[in-house]
Amino acid sequence: MGRKFGFSFSAKRAVGISAAKGRIARASGIPTTRSGLRNKVGRSAGCVIPLAFAALALIGLATAAVTASA
Repeated sequence: MGRKFGFSFSAKRAVGISAAKGRIARASGIPTTRSGLRNKVGRSAGCVIPLAFAALALIGLATAAVTASA
């Protein structure tokens, strides 16, 4: 790919698609880019993982208690 010398054209920006996607993303809180969505899912999963481990530990303790009493 050759040099652009500081000039590039984007049809999406000229038509206004990029700005509309940005407004939708800010209003809804859901990113429209692949990397933004991946980051949001990763942050959400980071919050859920400790809760999942705690729930599994409680289920294991409850199972052990039921098995020991039987």
